[in-house]
Amino acid sequence: MKNLQYIKFHNQKSSHPGFDLVKLEKLLSHEGNPEITQLHKIGFFHILLITGGKGAHTIDFTDYPYAKGTLLTVRKDQVHRFFKSTDAKGHILLFTEDFLASHFSKTEVLRSFQLFNELLSSPKLELNQSDFQEILDLVLQIESEYKEHEDEFSIGIIRSALHMLVIKLFRIKARKGNKLVKRKYLPEFLQFQKLVEEKGFETRKASDYAQLMNCTTKTLNNFCRAIVDKSAKAVIDEIVITQIKRLLINTPLSITEIAYAAGFNEPTNFYKYFKKHSNSSPEVFRKTYA
Repeated sequence: MKNLQYIKFHNQKSSHPGFDLVKLEKLLSHEGNPEITQLHKIGFFHILLITGGKGAHTIDFTDYPYAKGTLLTVRKDQVHRFFKSTDAKGHILLFTEDFLASHFSKTEVLRSFQLFNELLSSPKLELNQSDFQEILDLVLQIESEYKEHEDEFSIGIIRSALHMLVIKLFRIKARKGNKLVKRKYLPEFLQFQKLVEEKGFETRKASDYAQLMNCTTKTLNNFCRAIVDKSAKAVIDEIVITQIKRLLINTPLSITEIAYAAGFNEPTNFYKYFKKHSNSSPEVFRKTYA
């Protein structure tokens, strides 16, 4: 079994560190890039704006069909893949966490990452004609600066336009009822999410994470209810299952070995847990995606 490829950010333009922009149609037509149609993990953030045609994109094992006006976001360390399309067109903005942090304030970075957090917001956004044109205009401004200007001002203009794009996306989501920016307990929830991503194979008990966060289990549940309307245990299970899925397609380990790696004392319990939360056996899942 082939290991999942991890793609790090790489841009040969030294004048634009931490940022890149490519055309979707060019990427899909590149014969020397077969890995993009295989599941792979990325070490940067990714915004895909579809400007024409139809296609689909997989993000963490969910397929999202797209057409003109669709916007997709992928966060660092997520698993995704492209599907070949003969008519799909669009713009892909790629940037690192450092690129945002070098221009945005700490609060703005925190808010920006909400757009890419699959627990807080769907990675797929359908834009109406007015919103699509507004976002496209910003992307084209970024593209112009990126491709036509190589002076001392272009990187600052790109950062500012990207900043404006992120804020406008928040406005669009707010109109759709997704007012994440104003939600109380967001920093606490993100701290909890990070802890589970780091320690999910060590413990799946909400009480253990509450202790790590110096709060009660009831308080931790309140954090989760306020942000995603789920219990802390439900959030833990969602994150752990995603990590198990990544392990299933990322390593040649046997199902039994993965069961032990994921913190289960008995493979039977692992099978039951996986099937309960994914409606599939580990073998079927691995066969489907590997």
